[in-house]
This record gives sequence, structure tokens and C-alpha cells, in this order.
Amino acid sequence: MAKKWGIAAVVLYAAYAIGMYFYIFHGASGNIPATLKGTVADPQTFMTERELYLSEEYSKIRNFLFFVVTPFEWLVYFLILFTGLSKAFEKWADISKKWRFVKNGAYLFLLYLFTTVLFYPIDVYRYQLSKNYGISTQEFSSFMRDYIIDFWVSFGTTLIVVLVLYWLIQKSPKRWWLHAWLLTIPFAIFMMYIQPVLIDPLYNDFYPLQDKELESKILALADEANIPAEHVFEVNMSEKTNALNAYVTGIGDHSRIVLWDTTLNSLTDKEILFIMAHEMGHYVQKHIYIGIGAYILTILAGLWLISKIMPWLISKFGTALKIEQMSDIRSLPLLLVLVSFLLFVSNPISNLVSRYQETRADEYAMELTGDAQSAVSTFQNLAKAGLSEVNPSFLVKVFRYTHPPMLERINTVAKFAVKNETIPETENKTKNSAEHTEAE
Repeated sequence: MAKKWGIAAVVLYAAYAIGMYFYIFHGASGNIPATLKGTVADPQTFMTERELYLSEEYSKIRNFLFFVVTPFEWLVYFLILFTGLSKAFEKWADISKKWRFVKNGAYLFLLYLFTTVLFYPIDVYRYQLSKNYGISTQEFSSFMRDYIIDFWVSFGTTLIVVLVLYWLIQKSPKRWWLHAWLLTIPFAIFMMYIQPVLIDPLYNDFYPLQDKELESKILALADEANIPAEHVFEVNMSEKTNALNAYVTGIGDHSRIVLWDTTLNSLTDKEILFIMAHEMGHYVQKHIYIGIGAYILTILAGLWLISKIMPWLISKFGTALKIEQMSDIRSLPLLLVLVSFLLFVSNPISNLVSRYQETRADEYAMELTGDAQSAVSTFQNLAKAGLSEVNPSFLVKVFRYTHPPMLERINTVAKFAVKNETIPETENKTKNSAEHTEAE
């Protein structure tokens, strides 16, 4: 029975991967709408032919990897169960008859190490892909350093979660999901609080913005937005990437506005001020706290669904999966599959909310700066630096894009500029297309 299920899972995955290959490389279309051709939103107006080619090629490969690697993880976990490897891990981890948490911790380490080694070639390929296309500048030794740090940080946080979770499942088989959710709230807030000061510095060096003149401009902008800010931080990402970025992280007195040094080196002060105004828009509109609330509610729904689905799967297919009861640590691969699957299928909703928030932040930045020219050039430079797909296909946008595609962001700026009559004369073609879009 287990062998048949394993073969069926492999065949199903292969069929899915082939289907996604044809969709991504031959079926998906991200053509520029006729109304936007020749405008500043059209990548042909700001990218070279080589950049256009590399952008299309690089995006397709990355999109294909996204859609096939996550289901491949599910396949691996199912095969670990079907083949009895999970049961073997449990047996090897049984080094303490008295302390169950020692056994569970040892099992997790074996599983984590096994899957890390298994997926290592894929991670190296992704690194090399980014390097080949000129996005990554990171040396392999630095990549491996980050890889090892990430292993132990991820394992440490997962260990805490798994030990507590299986202890709750054992103690309260019916209500474990509710107790786990209640514990998740302070844990999630604690992790968000310490990440900027304890976790992020493990990977990069953070320091106050060295350009004090620019910092004064940013702080003046923050003051105009009624945001209490004393420092802006920069991070030395040029050692690892050519991509551009800025973000807000943390909560409370540990919250930070962070600029990558690649952004500082590649954009003008006006463009950087627009990016900062965008990040301030997230703060003013309380997107961080809305995100925390949505995350907590999502965890509640996910834990409740797992509490219903997992016992049912074990009762129906426990023999093939070699799982006797949910409280057995050998059931962890099944739990991880369910968590990953629920996160994957919820991507369209979470991404939709995120894209809405990003659009609101763009609009806020336009209201605060009134600088349409810098907004457009910022988005163009971001697209060029990251070889971004300006107008992705439907499934790619729905499942992958937490930000609106650059085509939409530039057009949003154009519509805002038309509405407020601040659009530069050099962007008349964009103005016409924006008016056309509004008429539709």
C-alpha cells in the first residue's frame, strides 16, 4: 500500500511540474497593454534589449522554481513517511526513555539535517542563478556562512515551537490548537521585537545612516508626517547583492527604517526620499500592526484546520503513513506538509492584502512628496536592478507578488499625478494612458 501511494505521489508531482513548465515558459503571457506601450511604464522605454531579455529569462526560471519547489517539499515529506524513514528517525532519536522532549528534539534535528542536506543543491542553484544574472555579488564563503547561520536560527526557533506543540498535543488532544494559538501571540510579538537587534545583525552590519545631510532630509520628512524618528539605518548589502531595497522592521522602540547601501549608491536623494515616504506610509497607516493582527488570526484558523484535518488523515491513511497517533513525533512531516500547504493556498489572499497596502503606501508617498518624476524613476531603477518582471502572468502575480507589479505602480503614480496636475511634461504619454485607464 505504502509503495503504491509513494509511486502515485511521484507521478502526480511529475505531471504537475510538467504542467507548470509549459505554463511558465510557453503559456503565460505578461505582454504590455496597448494603452501603455511607449509610456514610462513600458520596460522598453527604460531597459536595454539585454536587460529585457535577462529579465524575462530570469523571471521565468525563478517563477518555475517557486511553483515546483514547494510541492517538492510536500513530496519529500510524504516519501519520508511512506518509506518508514520518519519511524526510523524516531527510533534513532529515542536516546532518553525518561525525557520525551529530548527524544522529540533529537528527532527534529535528524529530520531538519536530512531535509537541509537534501535541499542544499537547490539552494546552491538559486544562489548561482542569482550570481549568473548579476543580482548576487556574494562570495560563496559568505553564502555558506549565512546558510549555516540560517540553519541554526531556523532550527532553534522550530525546536521551541515543535517541543511546545507536541507537549500540548499530548496533554490536551482536543484543545491543543487553542492553547498553542494563545502561546503563539506573545512568541510572535517577541520574535518581531528582537529580530532587528538580535537576528538581523547575524547576517549583516547595521549602522546609522552615514550621509547626515540625507538623514536630515529624511527626518524632516518624518517630522512632516508626524512620525517620531531619531535615526535611519543603512546596511551593507552591496557585499551580497546589486538589488535595491528599503524596509521597516520591528515594533515598539526596536522598530527601524532601514536602507540598503545599494539603494544609497544607486538612487538620487529625491528618489530615496520617495522610498522613505513610502515606508512612512506603512507606519502612518499602521500596516505593521494590521499585519500582526492578521498573522495572529491566520495562525488561529490554520491551527484549527490542522486539528481537524490531521487526525482525519491519520485515521484514514495512518497505516500507509506509518503513523499511529498525532502525538507521535514521527507525525511531524505530515504536520509540516499541512502547514506548508495552507500557507501556499493562502498566498493569493495574503498577497492581495499586501498589494493593497503597498498601493496605499505609494499613494501616501506621492501625497507627502508630490514628486511624480522621482517616483517613476525610482520604480524604473528598482525594476532594472532586480531584473523584475514588470507585468507578470496571472498565477505568478497572485501567488508571488506581495507588491503590485511595476507596470501597475508606475501607472498608479501617473494617475495620481494627472489627478493632482503635477505630472512632468516629459510624461505626457503616461498621462494620456492614465486618463484612458480611468475612463475604462
